[in-house]
Amino acid sequence: MRIISGSLRGSKLFTLEGENTRPTLDRVKEALFSKINYDLPESIVLDLFSGSGALALESISRGAEKAYICDLSRDAIRIIKQNIEKTRTEDKTFLLNCDYKKALEKFKKDKIKFDIIFLDPPYKTDFAEEATKIILESNILSDNGIIVLETDDKEKVINNLDTEFIEIKDIKKYGRVYLLFLNQNK
Repeated sequence: MRIISGSLRGSKLFTLEGENTRPTLDRVKEALFSKINYDLPESIVLDLFSGSGALALESISRGAEKAYICDLSRDAIRIIKQNIEKTRTEDKTFLLNCDYKKALEKFKKDKIKFDIIFLDPPYKTDFAEEATKIILESNILSDNGIIVLETDDKEKVINNLDTEFIEIKDIKKYGRVYLLFLNQNK
């Protein structure tokens, strides 16, 4: 896995070994970032369920001001720390090793607002829908903020989202992966 564009272009990243992880493929990452590229400069980004931190670090490489990176796995945190050190982005990244609900509660308490939030939780869970609900209730998404949600079960996620408060701006499919681009309804 590598950073595909920006100031850190070509940097190879460490990844978690094993079947419990599924890093976002380069072609999916490239499509995702081409869609949000104009929103990245000076943005505040949250990479929830981060894995290797690749989405956050790609964001920094493309001009994001700060990236908050969160994962529950200690192994993931170890890999993310290595990637942060390798890319020398310690001054722009904030790392949290906790459950996503605790992280979102902390951001609400600290009144942190995000311009872009990446949600790539383990498939076959309801974490994406739960996290989206908490994000909206906590008011941590900036006024024109974007949630980018990765899933392999588009219908389940869409059926469980509260469309009264969230607008699905776009859906892209890459193999078995769907990217949902969400905005908050005002």
